[in-house]
Amino acid sequence: MLSKELTLRKRILNTFEYKKINRIVFSPRLYYWYLGNKLHLKLTANKRYFANIPSHYLGKTQYEIYTHLRASPRYVFETFYFPLYREKIESKAKIIIREHKGAKPSEIATSYKTPIGSLRKITKNGHIIEYPVKSINDIRIMKYILNNTIFQFLDRNYKKAEALLGNNGIPCTFFPRSPYMRLVVDYMGFSKTIIFLKKFPSQIENFMKSIEEWDNNMYENLTNSPLKIVNFGENIDSNLSPPPYFEKYLIPYYRKRVKQFHDVRKFCHIHIDGSIKDLLPYLGDLPFDGLEALTAKPQGDVSLEEIKNSIGDKILLDGVPSILFLPQYSIKFVRDYTKKVLDLFSPNLILGVSDELSPNGDITKIEMITDVINSFEVS
Repeated sequence: MLSKELTLRKRILNTFEYKKINRIVFSPRLYYWYLGNKLHLKLTANKRYFANIPSHYLGKTQYEIYTHLRASPRYVFETFYFPLYREKIESKAKIIIREHKGAKPSEIATSYKTPIGSLRKITKNGHIIEYPVKSINDIRIMKYILNNTIFQFLDRNYKKAEALLGNNGIPCTFFPRSPYMRLVVDYMGFSKTIIFLKKFPSQIENFMKSIEEWDNNMYENLTNSPLKIVNFGENIDSNLSPPPYFEKYLIPYYRKRVKQFHDVRKFCHIHIDGSIKDLLPYLGDLPFDGLEALTAKPQGDVSLEEIKNSIGDKILLDGVPSILFLPQYSIKFVRDYTKKVLDLFSPNLILGVSDELSPNGDITKIEMITDVINSFEVS
């Protein structure tokens, strides 16, 4: 037995190092719940934000709420609203970026004007509804923008984050996705990516190689940074990266990049938050130390047991599906589910919500999970 209580920071490190811990770390991501309920607004004391928000959360910062829950924040940007890196476009490139309201409510159009042509992206409520790369000719323009963009790790912000977190966490961030996933999520969308890979395979694969070359500087910055844990924020779903594409474009890239982090003794985990049944055979052999957000039934398409059998002793981050925090699931159901996650994955577990608590999620269930963790004995 451990002679004294370990700090959250030490428990996180010990979990990744497969060392003894006296209690499972609880790290629910509260970002969307907090902002969605406007808890960041400093309203007067006689005004309620939402009737279903307990009064002891009103007027509190996210970090104060984590402290109340005896939980650890996971990402600096989500908790403190400042980044650990930036992507800076070089002024000599003469790239002009402008944002304006779109044609419909909640739409924002972003134009990218360069010396070799222009691109346009439209988002609605934060989601891309028109991707910037629409034709094979647009790739040349996107390459120009990318090649004139510099990735910079912000050491000053890292030190600020360390000071704010103290012993309650470890500064962590996610960063631009792998080349294939950047095409799917950021540049082209899934349909166009797959169609163009069929129609123009050499051009699209060369585009991915260009992105990978740009990534080299990013990984040099990250491997030389003081970060101890990094997240590949890929948002993997087997519908968007089915086995043939996962094998060809993702696994080799992950092996290369994770090795770079492991060579400098950093830990890595990857965000996989969609349908995963078709990818289960691959999870145990992925090079990552941990797998974040793997979502089981009743929200996902696999059982907790299937996840456990697939990942073996890899660290699971999260485990409790976000759907369980909606009213149709009782406190007892969530308590029993949480105990099952603890029994299956402890001690290789950082417990959280797969993958975030939604604005209409019940925060009192989060409080209940804190109590369950505190009474759970780690073997």
